Amino acid sequence: MRVAIDAMGGDHAPAELVAGAIEAVSGGHIEVALVGDEASIRAELDSRGGCPDGISVVHASDVVRGHESPVDAIRKRPDTSILRTIQLVGEKAADACVCAGSTGAAVAAAMMTLHRLPGARRPGIAVPFPANNRNGVCLLLDVGANPHCRPVHLAQYAIMGSAYYRAMFGEAEPRVGLLNIGQEEGKGTSLVRQATQALRSEPVNFVGNIEGRDLFGGAVEVGVSDGFVGNIILKAAEGFAEVLLGQVARQVGESNPALLQDLKRRVDYAEYGGAPLLGVNGVVMICHGRSKARAIGNAIRAAAKAVEQDINSHIVRGLNEESAGIQS
Repeated sequence: MRVAIDAMGGDHAPAELVAGAIEAVSGGHIEVALVGDEASIRAELDSRGGCPDGISVVHASDVVRGHESPVDAIRKRPDTSILRTIQLVGEKAADACVCAGSTGAAVAAAMMTLHRLPGARRPGIAVPFPANNRNGVCLLLDVGANPHCRPVHLAQYAIMGSAYYRAMFGEAEPRVGLLNIGQEEGKGTSLVRQATQALRSEPVNFVGNIEGRDLFGGAVEVGVSDGFVGNIILKAAEGFAEVLLGQVARQVGESNPALLQDLKRRVDYAEYGGAPLLGVNGVVMICHGRSKARAIGNAIRAAAKAVEQDINSHIVRGLNEESAGIQS
């Protein structure tokens, strides 16, 4: 199993990405290709004792910066590390990839290089949240790939999210909820009202509208929203988690470090590693820009598991069962 990683992406590149890759290959069944400026990557490897077995370096001379137009950067500069990383998947030189740089550039590169899965209209980023359900995880998509949705996109997110959850978490019939401002029928925007009706005929376990708190409360395994709302929820949840951890650390950290560590394990995004970009013809794991070694290592393992579980074949089967009533 070979996973390519954009070693120049994110706030802590390349040091933390190299460290995460080294940690991920220590188990022996995963190989990692570090993509980016070879001199910088090898210097970081040398500072950590040299290049271990299972690590290789693929040179890319350019980097997409955060202030740039992602699409322009990908189209006009073919040797960026993020594009080269995803190209390795398209070339079958890697089984999956991990990107911690520009999310927009990752989505653009995946669409340009890997294209969409058969039947998929738009890709969606699926983020795992801690939840009080049986598996302790709720998947929310989309969180930023597609802020301008139509009902068909939301219906497909439900299908893709359900397929991913079944394969990765072993839940036979994951419950799906559509994010709204209330659970009652008829509430919400025109998009949400139309999507609510469409989802009732889809091959998913749709339980109706849900509110934001239901993502964490255990009411569903998969939450569906457009990328605009989903991204706001994601960033708000991250901010709240940081405040919560800070408050607990000040109150009980020294007297009960085990409690603090357990809470951190449950709410820290690093424990989940990355978020899959569902709907593209390959496995692409997108990480937080602030990710450090532990998050990168977990993202690499999650990417490998997604390949082992043949996630995309499950998604394609679900899309083939999609209702013909919302194909426009």
